[in-house]
Amino acid sequence: MDFAFSDDLLAIRDQVERICDAFDDEFWRRKEKEESFPFEFHRAMADAGFLGITMPEEFGGSGLGVTAAAVMMNAVTRSAGTYAAASTIHINLFGPHPIVVFGTPEQKRRWIPDLIAGRTQVCFGVTEPDAGLDTTRITTRADKVDGGYLVNGRKLWTSTAQVAHKILLLTRTSPRDPADPTAGMTLFYTDLDRSRVEVQRIPKMGRAAVDSNATFFDNLLVPEEDRVGEEGKGFRYLLHSLNPERILVASDVIGIGQRALAKGADYARTRVVFDRPIGQNQSIQHPLAQCWADLEAAWLLTMKAAWLYDSGRPCGAEANAAKLLGGQAGHAACLQAVMTHGGMGYAKEYNVERYLREVLLGRLTPVSEQMILSFIGEKVLGLPKSY
Repeated sequence: MDFAFSDDLLAIRDQVERICDAFDDEFWRRKEKEESFPFEFHRAMADAGFLGITMPEEFGGSGLGVTAAAVMMNAVTRSAGTYAAASTIHINLFGPHPIVVFGTPEQKRRWIPDLIAGRTQVCFGVTEPDAGLDTTRITTRADKVDGGYLVNGRKLWTSTAQVAHKILLLTRTSPRDPADPTAGMTLFYTDLDRSRVEVQRIPKMGRAAVDSNATFFDNLLVPEEDRVGEEGKGFRYLLHSLNPERILVASDVIGIGQRALAKGADYARTRVVFDRPIGQNQSIQHPLAQCWADLEAAWLLTMKAAWLYDSGRPCGAEANAAKLLGGQAGHAACLQAVMTHGGMGYAKEYNVERYLREVLLGRLTPVSEQMILSFIGEKVLGLPKSY
């Protein structure tokens, strides 16, 4: 058992850190204030080849696994960009996975190189206002017509739809069957035609540099050649990306917590009150130390989940638990960083308030903590299904 990073992983981490260092807190504060997408960061990561870290080498990618992607994303979120930086590139790592696994050779040649090169940006259309975590309840329809499908319906929390060229879209092509509720859903990767798709930005508490949206589809014509895999099996295709997504989200929020902890510890070393640094007080020191321990434990489980996935072994429990513990540890570290700064923690100047606002997203998405605990209770502990 070897816990040391390989030379390749160390090189990935170091190169990503160098890229991220060029985008400081001031850059990200400005992007948040302007609510403008960080195209400069997206381009820098694309030019360095990192948008294709998990993509097949034959299309210009690196062909690396989830472990490498998790190390990369942890380095990204330990930088000043935290979750905004991660969300700029996140969907490239897990979103197109169904295309890689189930797409035709022609589709892969047509789509993947542009994603890797950063020429195409994609958004993810799955969540709906009345479906939430129960994806089987989606109602967005794709009706068969000559040459393709007409899509009508609406999606919610469609991140980056303001700037995306393409959308990975889950629809219903047949009514929900209670006997097999996951059947009858079909997946498409198609142009985001603004003449047929209305995109409305959702104001939110954090990560304002990366937009989230409500999207409305009005007779969007999707060519048949833009269907991914077989009709009616879209939900099953999406399942292939769920565990990698949870692992990457865990690495994201742990990274944010690590950055916030470093900021809090630095402030505790340098802030002098009553003629002594506040970090000398155990009431300040111990909570920060506890955050370090919790973040390290969550990171170890994240790396185990990534190793299991890359080894082709079952990792559902570990991936979900990593997301659960990572979200909680990252949030606790960001909160403690604000508290350590005292009143100045509430000021934008010190940035920790931004980290706290952004890290909360990792506790809410892509799956709730309650659903994770229910999954572990049922699948690991053998308890009756609770929902």
